[in-house]
Amino acid sequence: MTEEPKGFEQEPDVPSEAGDKQPEAAAKAAGSADEAGPAAPAPDGDAKELTALRAQLDQVRTALNERTADLQRLQAEYQNYRRRVERDRVAVKEIAVANLLTGLLPVLDDIGRARDHGELVGGFKSVAESLETVAAKLGLQQFGKEGEPFDPLVHEALMHSYSPDVTQTTCVQILQPGYRIGERNLRPARVAVAEPQPGSHAKDEAAEKKADDEETGGPDEG
Repeated sequence: MTEEPKGFEQEPDVPSEAGDKQPEAAAKAAGSADEAGPAAPAPDGDAKELTALRAQLDQVRTALNERTADLQRLQAEYQNYRRRVERDRVAVKEIAVANLLTGLLPVLDDIGRARDHGELVGGFKSVAESLETVAAKLGLQQFGKEGEPFDPLVHEALMHSYSPDVTQTTCVQILQPGYRIGERNLRPARVAVAEPQPGSHAKDEAAEKKADDEETGGPDEG
């Protein structure tokens, strides 16, 4: 019997684990390198960038302070403008009211004379009182009374006389009352004034001295 010659046996192909793992590790390393990006800058580059950022921050702060100062200045100017406009508005109103009331003063004088003579009666009385009420609501004030000291700032002397009954220049008669609105005088009070009688002051002093001497028992004898 003839034996067949033995040939080389072929082993089955088995994948090598080491061979497969090497390319996979290389691919992972490459991917990690791509994800990591470029290398971190040197410390000197960080310091320069921080210095630049600080410089920009200082510029922004300076600009902010300047804009804030501009805004505050504009606000102050606006407030001053509002106060000036309000002051001018009040002044214009006062002038207009003063001009109106000044034109009514002769009418008020006629009403006063009619009242003094007992002629303010009937419908005329009602109209006169209504007019006086409206004038008072607008701020019109009357001044000037008999017996008050003469003040050239608010009185106008139309008549002058001497009297032993006064010790200073005194308004003894009100010829026309004065009128004012607020601090503004529309017309001074027109008055008759009386001054002390010449020499009466010396007589009064002598009389007072004599009375004092009598109360103390007479002048001291040396």
